[in-house]
Amino acid sequence: MTDDCAECGFAYDLELAPSVASLAGEYAARYADLLLRTERSALARRAEAGVWSPLEYACHVRDVLLVQRERVLSARRTDTPVATPMGRDERVEHEGYALQDPSDVARQLTDAASLFGNVLHRLPAVDWERTLVYSYPEPAERSLRWVAVHTLHELRHHLLDARRRLPRPAGAEN
Repeated sequence: MTDDCAECGFAYDLELAPSVASLAGEYAARYADLLLRTERSALARRAEAGVWSPLEYACHVRDVLLVQRERVLSARRTDTPVATPMGRDERVEHEGYALQDPSDVARQLTDAASLFGNVLHRLPAVDWERTLVYSYPEPAERSLRWVAVHTLHELRHHLLDARRRLPRPAGAEN
């Protein structure tokens, strides 16, 4: 089974895992820039029913970083814990993603990337191979190396999703 993403072109290279801490910070800065430089109405608008707005994608990524941090910490404390699903779809409504202030989300997303990155920076080499049972897309035992790379994929993929949902500037090419 390959985890590579045909939609965004992301390749799951597990050797990237140690660099994910700094890459997460770089992606968080890109989200923050998008959130702080785009009109709120454009950020909160859903282009079509059932597809998240750019603001909702940013909130989701913030929460992914926090959840993944806890999963990594859990795998360091316990042998092969089962990762509880984060309830990604329920969170959109339960936490009011579309109503959140973009500047707050930018700050929180940057902080979440820093917290996640700190946990990865502190992983001893042997702990990268610790495992947990990850439930998505189907239950499977995954290494912390995979969790880090999967989180990087989430950051990258959803930034593309968010940008695709924004109106194109006048004169922009397709």
